[in-house]
Amino acid sequence: MRTTITKPLGLLAVALIATTALSGCAKNRSKSDTQYVARDVSTLYNSAKYRLDRGQFKMAAALFDEVERQHPYSPWARRAQLMSAFSYYMNRDYTEAVQGAQRFLSIHPGNKDAPYAFYLISLCYYEQIADVTRDQKVTQQALDSLGELIRRYPQTKYAADARLKLDLVNDHLAGKEMEIGRFHERRGQWLAATLRFRNVVDKYQTTTHAPEALERLVEGYLALGIPEEAKKAAAVLGANYPGSKWYNEAYKLIQEHAKGA
Repeated sequence: MRTTITKPLGLLAVALIATTALSGCAKNRSKSDTQYVARDVSTLYNSAKYRLDRGQFKMAAALFDEVERQHPYSPWARRAQLMSAFSYYMNRDYTEAVQGAQRFLSIHPGNKDAPYAFYLISLCYYEQIADVTRDQKVTQQALDSLGELIRRYPQTKYAADARLKLDLVNDHLAGKEMEIGRFHERRGQWLAATLRFRNVVDKYQTTTHAPEALERLVEGYLALGIPEEAKKAAAVLGANYPGSKWYNEAYKLIQEHAKGA
């Protein structure tokens, strides 16, 4: 879902570069950059930054890792940890990026860049969200990590962006429930279908799938022989979405059932 993000990369670049900017750029280096050659910390860091600025993300990540390896007790090592995670993210090596950001948080939980580390983890999961026809484990991980970011750092700019993404993630999860519910409905498995649609109404009532879920609850309850529950679902649908096609469909079903009763 990378294309749905509203300019998060610019936000990330500004946030990170602002805290890690160094004067000047190191000269271009050979492919032996990642070989163990003892170098002073500023030269090594600048070499990594040079690669990052030129879009050589995998090489940049390796060099930032080298900063920490060669100079583990330097203040630069802390910066390099997060920059390495960011470089992996930019290269779409999401597993490495998540591991790097989590490691940063485990070592520096109270650091001023901790909100960004949580945000980076959330983005890694968010950008891997798959179509609703596939397993949604990573979607749940995105939901959990976005929620954690908002809970911990509600006033940050990262939390503001996370709230927007959280709405999209919830809509996606609701879509998965609807897909499964329709699957059961097509096979006449009304109880299983109704449970899925009920889940959408209870857990994802603010998503775009709520009106359809209510209409399909009307169908399911009528098929199960509990018209009173069908009428309740139709009433909720009418109160919240009176002009929708789903309410019109539900109203027709209730009227037809009343005539046939």
